[in-house]
Amino acid sequence: MTTALLLPTAMAGVTEATGAFSAAWLLVALPMLGAAVLLLGGARTDRWGHWFGVLASASAFVVAAVVWVAMLGLPADERVVDLHLFSWIPAGAFSLDAGMRIDPLSMSFVLLVTFVGTLIHVYSVAYMAHDTSRRRFFAYLNLFVAAMLLLVLADSYVLLFVGWEGVGLASYLLIGFWNHETPNAVAAKKAFVANRVGDLGLIVAIALIFATFGATDFVTVFGASGGAGEGVLTAIGLLLLLGATGKSAQFPLQSWLGDAMAGPTPVSALIHAATMVTAGVYLVVRSGPVFDGAPTALLVVAIVGAITLLFGAIVASAKDDIKKSLAGSTMSQIGYMMLGAGLGPIGYAFAIFHLLTHGFFKAGMFLGAGSVMHGMDDTVDMRRYGGLATLMKITWVTFGFGWLAIMGVPPFSGFWSKDKIIESSFAMNGGEGWQPWVFGLVALIGAGITAFYMSRMFFMTFHGKARWSDGHGGGATDPDAPVRHPHESPGLMTWPMIILAVGSAGLGGLLGPTGIFTSWLEPVTGHVEEHEPVLSVPVISVVTLVLVAIGIALAWRQYWSAPVAVVPPRGSLLTRAARQDLYQDQVNDALLVLPGQVATRSLVYGDRTVVDGSFAGLARAVMGTGSVLRRLQNGYVRSYAATMLAGVVALVAIVLAFRI
Repeated sequence: MTTALLLPTAMAGVTEATGAFSAAWLLVALPMLGAAVLLLGGARTDRWGHWFGVLASASAFVVAAVVWVAMLGLPADERVVDLHLFSWIPAGAFSLDAGMRIDPLSMSFVLLVTFVGTLIHVYSVAYMAHDTSRRRFFAYLNLFVAAMLLLVLADSYVLLFVGWEGVGLASYLLIGFWNHETPNAVAAKKAFVANRVGDLGLIVAIALIFATFGATDFVTVFGASGGAGEGVLTAIGLLLLLGATGKSAQFPLQSWLGDAMAGPTPVSALIHAATMVTAGVYLVVRSGPVFDGAPTALLVVAIVGAITLLFGAIVASAKDDIKKSLAGSTMSQIGYMMLGAGLGPIGYAFAIFHLLTHGFFKAGMFLGAGSVMHGMDDTVDMRRYGGLATLMKITWVTFGFGWLAIMGVPPFSGFWSKDKIIESSFAMNGGEGWQPWVFGLVALIGAGITAFYMSRMFFMTFHGKARWSDGHGGGATDPDAPVRHPHESPGLMTWPMIILAVGSAGLGGLLGPTGIFTSWLEPVTGHVEEHEPVLSVPVISVVTLVLVAIGIALAWRQYWSAPVAVVPPRGSLLTRAARQDLYQDQVNDALLVLPGQVATRSLVYGDRTVVDGSFAGLARAVMGTGSVLRRLQNGYVRSYAATMLAGVVALVAIVLAFRI
């Protein structure tokens, strides 16, 4: 299939909410109610709180399904529905109402968040069964879901920002859920601070939007964006991108994502598949009318995505921690989505399509990683795995479906979504200039590296010889191998994995070749016409599959056919750098932390020497003057008489001097 260019079409009209759409506020209210009940109810809800959290999320999915069916019954040009909630900020001439924008874009996210989020809730019932704070954990999960739903349903940038900050708060609470261990608390703080840097960009962007358009609601801003200057739209677009890079862990604000694996594994699944990191992609696509008038900002979005997709893939290729390798994978796949969004109208729909399929196979793989950890006494080192396929068959099969999907092996989901971004990269700017070649080749290379690191993970975990002992000398290739008793996870954990595996296998094929999904998003992204990339689509597909096959073969030779070293070899310079996340923390320290420390210490020194010194010097001067004058107050009459005589003489001298 060929990629596409946007045709000039009128924006879909905005419809007032009626019928099922009037109940859309329940989408946010239900999980928020769950969080409130579990947090305020305290220990009294411990026995049933986890199921109440599941019910709150599942109920939101039911409402989402009802609203979605109602939207399907509307003509395409009436599928942008605004639901007014209440007058929120009345401030003189400025007034902002709280409302929801219910359209194909927001509903795609709502269905993903509620469906995948509910599966993660169910999985967590068993995964967190022995945690004494399980009720609080489910409260935070509900809060996370509610905040993300508010973010994608908001009808203005200000209300979106409330959900944006809610997602940041919930991620902080969940990443640091086991904060009694210092590294976990540090990881949560790191994620929180990195996101605050991005949030500053979003705050300034909203301020600039208000200064330019006199409003922050989407109807006004998008309607007037065509008349704004390219310079101001570029500034707004770049500031919005800064916010997106923080939330979606894109270059240069990507350093927090690997450390975020400190939280319980269901948290990782929720962050990486349905919430948090997808928010930046949503922000860019939602702001399409702004970016359409700012080609420079769109180019920067594409550049950021291209850099990040390679950055994350390289890091994932060197990690031995299964969750951190998956984190690098997420960084890379979100990079693909940002690259697609940066292509502008020809890539918006494909970016969201890949986001949707990625939500299924990445959630499935994270839950699969949690299942492996559950059966291996919470071990995360893949070099201590091996040979688990026969002992954890359901986990092996479901993880395998995700593995095939993310590599883009046909007919699995990634083939229909990621490959469309690769094709669109070769059609950027109508297939003219240097950009289609650069972005297209980067996307192709990323596909090959993806196949390598995902096959490496799959083979190290499930195949080859066991690098652990069963306690009877069986299986281990290392005489000092730790004793493990791997076993399949209970049904509450495996059934969500099975459902996600089905989505990984069939969702892309259901929505991709038929064009249903791109047509579904047309009221938001616009109608598209076919356009040929600089390379023919069959050539791109063949080259992509060849690179995928090469990546699989290299991983098979190194991590299945050959013995896997329990202690990682020293490796090349690039391998050592990738193990250190390509020195992203060191770069941040050099560029931000150390200069910040120097500036802070300089200000402290200036405060102590100049400000405090001035006040201290004045105090010493007053004290010194007082000490001198105090000597005159000695209590002797003759001294006072002499002082009076000196004063009289001085006055007489002054009078005589002025008379002369």
